[in-house]
Amino acid sequence: MTEQINHIPMVPIRGLTVFPGMAVHFDVVRIKSMESVQQAMLAGQKVFLIRQKEDKTEEPQKEELCRTGVLAEVRQVVRVPQKGLRVMVYGEKRAVLREMREVEGYWEADISICQEKRPDLPEGVSLEGMKKILTDALKIYVKKTRRVPEGVIRDILKLDDVYEMAGEAAAGIGLDSVVLQKLLDEDDLLERYYTLVARIEEDTRAADITAEIEKKVRERIDKGQREYILREQLKYIREELGEDGTLSDAEEFEKAEKKMQAPEEVHEKVAKEIRRFKNTVNNPTEAGVIRTYLETMLEMPWDKRAEEYTDMKHAKEILEAEHYGLKEVKERVLEYLAVRELTKRSGSSILCLVGPPGTGKTSIAKSLAESMKKPYVRISLGGVRDEAEIRGHRKTYVGAMPGRIADGLRKAGVKNPVMLLDEIDKVSTDYNKGDTFSALLEVLDSEQNKKFRDHYLEVPLDLSEVVFVTTANTLQTIPRPLLDRMEVISVSSYTENEKMHIAKEHLMKKQLERHGLEGGLLSISDGALWKIIRNYTKEAGVRTLERTIGELCRKAAKEILESGKKRVRITERNLGQYLGKEKYHYHMANSQDEVGIVTGLAWTSVGGDTLQIEVNVLSGKGNLLLTGQMGDVMKESAQAGISYIRSISGRCGIEEDFFEKHDIHVHIPEGAVPKDGPSAGITMATAILSAVTGKKVRADVAMTGEITLRGRVLPIGGLKEKLLAAKNAGVRCVLVPSENQADVEEISREITKGLEIRFVSRMEEVLNTALAEKIEQEGEQW
Repeated sequence: MTEQINHIPMVPIRGLTVFPGMAVHFDVVRIKSMESVQQAMLAGQKVFLIRQKEDKTEEPQKEELCRTGVLAEVRQVVRVPQKGLRVMVYGEKRAVLREMREVEGYWEADISICQEKRPDLPEGVSLEGMKKILTDALKIYVKKTRRVPEGVIRDILKLDDVYEMAGEAAAGIGLDSVVLQKLLDEDDLLERYYTLVARIEEDTRAADITAEIEKKVRERIDKGQREYILREQLKYIREELGEDGTLSDAEEFEKAEKKMQAPEEVHEKVAKEIRRFKNTVNNPTEAGVIRTYLETMLEMPWDKRAEEYTDMKHAKEILEAEHYGLKEVKERVLEYLAVRELTKRSGSSILCLVGPPGTGKTSIAKSLAESMKKPYVRISLGGVRDEAEIRGHRKTYVGAMPGRIADGLRKAGVKNPVMLLDEIDKVSTDYNKGDTFSALLEVLDSEQNKKFRDHYLEVPLDLSEVVFVTTANTLQTIPRPLLDRMEVISVSSYTENEKMHIAKEHLMKKQLERHGLEGGLLSISDGALWKIIRNYTKEAGVRTLERTIGELCRKAAKEILESGKKRVRITERNLGQYLGKEKYHYHMANSQDEVGIVTGLAWTSVGGDTLQIEVNVLSGKGNLLLTGQMGDVMKESAQAGISYIRSISGRCGIEEDFFEKHDIHVHIPEGAVPKDGPSAGITMATAILSAVTGKKVRADVAMTGEITLRGRVLPIGGLKEKLLAAKNAGVRCVLVPSENQADVEEISREITKGLEIRFVSRMEEVLNTALAEKIEQEGEQW
């Protein structure tokens, strides 16, 4: 029958487990716990100790305590100033908590004493064998860990009963409190024995690993001390013989200088610095500077060349495999390689790939290097504003180093690598730190770079055999002299169809492999890809498209692991569940003709876009209001447009004093987005004239072009992107300056198909096409 004890004082303890047979000191600081100890001293010195599950709990409830505790005897109580009580207890019996309550400011418990019932042993297991296993484990444990005094372990090993031995071992060998609680909760003596032996063996293995680590660390320290002593002895011997302590390094430099393939001027410079290095025995700072300089000079590939490899078929295969579309760019790269092959000269033109972000400019340069089988070096120039970044620092400066060009050659290991100067349009100039663009001019000019002088190297560096490729997003920030040294190749925006092919043939495969979703775990339908391209990304390139596909892959991977699905299929219908609501919508063409609203076309850094230009006529004093965050150029285009309209007002039946009695307000929606450029000139002029005359503008017409005071229509840029935006917006007819006719002929049929492109050279032609109602002209005919 289970023995039960009611109304016994209880102390919840934190971070400590008391086991039967264990004598423990611990501090009691909570008022209720101190009162429980006092009650125990008044009632036979018996107290029930039980561990809290969470140490931070101040007022634990029953469910916040462990299942099993220990009935203990309070043997000593000492009051500690400002710390409460220090108590010494001796654990007697395991006990299970049945109920707990608070009585007169202390904790009281009802407990059941655990009866230790000896279990039946499995077949093949004997008490003698169990005792031998535990004895051997304890001996090895004591020897490896050195945690337990020999007297304690000797007393444990004297016991005859294996279960009693296990209990004493658990209490006496310093096991972790969490492990002790696990043993305390175990009612089955055999399972408690198995848990104890497993823990002893685990701690023994951990002690072996720790000892091995300490041994290796000690060996390394001893080896380092030995090498230091030998070096000091060698230095002393050389000083006694009258030799320089740095002679061995100097000999190595001399040996390397003789093997170095370099011009005579470089050999002389290196030899001179080696002689200086030999005389720096008493000046370690100067020796360190010269050592670094010599190491750099000896690593430079002065006359080391990579073999020129030009196989047009191989190059074409690489370009086609790694890039979709970009027909003109690929043709130009192949022409470049053909000229190099025929002339056998390295000083050919420098390619400058210009286009919006994410259109593959950098990867084109990488493919060029791969097709030529040459080392590839990428130098990012974004934000560089110090001339020393290009020309290097003077050797006498603290922390001096070669410029990026020289360092790129050193890393390439040959004097004729493919070197990409990335983002050359983002170089800035700080006149306190020199002119960075002028330094780049010397690098890229074939007449000057044969003897490029890096300030750190102090000898001419031949860059004439380097295959330079540059990239830029715009040409506006590149100085004209520098731009004149490069051959510009325009990398235009991708069409939706091109983006679709790139996504299916390149991006999907790359992202599925990166996220571990090969083998059909994720599939994205063509309809979903089309929707991503049109409504979730708005860019000229495919960088955001790739990131969006990567986002789908991450969400699919999470869904597969959480729900246990074998595969995930994303379609046009469920795409919103993964990416949320659509982010982008084109300004679609008006459904009906309206007065004072005209669709314009604009070029942005992320491709083409449509502009809805709105004009209202108000009673006023002849003011022109311009809103929608227009730039200076766009404002001047609006002023030129209204001047033209005023000049033809008589021919359009507009009253002479109309502009003196009315204000005209021109607004471009999306006021938070900056807009600038002259190409909205004819659009604003048409909208103003429509608002003034009350004539409606055709809803299916969009236009782009610059206007002059006399009504001439001048050419614009970015035509491909603008036509693409018009097509996506559902426009049927586009008015384009006549001088851009050659640009239209170069645009692929994929973009122009379905568009009626009309070429205009004067505003009269624009108005005749755009206005739904013809203006009644007075006087001279247009």
